[in-house]
Amino acid sequence: MPKQVDHEARRQVIAEAVCTLADEKGLEGVTLRDVAARAQVSMGAVQRCFRTKEEMLVFALGYVGERVADRVRARRLRSPAQSAGTVLGHAAGEVSLLRAEHRAEARVWLAFLAQAAVSEPLAAILRANYAALEDMFTTLVAEAAALVDEPAARRAARTLLALADGLTSHVLIGHLTPQVAHDVLDAHLAALH
Repeated sequence: MPKQVDHEARRQVIAEAVCTLADEKGLEGVTLRDVAARAQVSMGAVQRCFRTKEEMLVFALGYVGERVADRVRARRLRSPAQSAGTVLGHAAGEVSLLRAEHRAEARVWLAFLAQAAVSEPLAAILRANYAALEDMFTTLVAEAAALVDEPAARRAARTLLALADGLTSHVLIGHLTPQVAHDVLDAHLAALH
């Protein structure tokens, strides 16, 4: 009887391998052969899960985005009685990837962001991720700042999202320390109330 393979689990293992390699070498260093070796599967197994390298990268980017979204949801569920401002702060903190344990994920995210400038499928995934975050931030900003003007809440949400994203870059290149970046983010969030 043929061995049953959990294809979704295998795709996630492959996505983890892509992320590890992207963290070490950037996306240009990600090859199907290296991914197969890192995931401890055959080249054929990778090719059965993904027809092309781009398809594999698109899945891996979605996987990274979902991990961040899962952390935001988990923070909210752990303390459902939190104020909108507190939830917004936690969400912005998760999106900014400033904590040391998320540094590798931040490098991978920025590698994907750079590649998305020349890859429409990756850009489409990023646009969808950012749109979902912007919607969530808009709702939370409106609640936290008691804004009834939706366009104003959306502008504030876009500003916060851009700030969180930009702080990630500044920390990764060593322009800001994580603590200074947290202080900048906290000051901005305090000004929203």
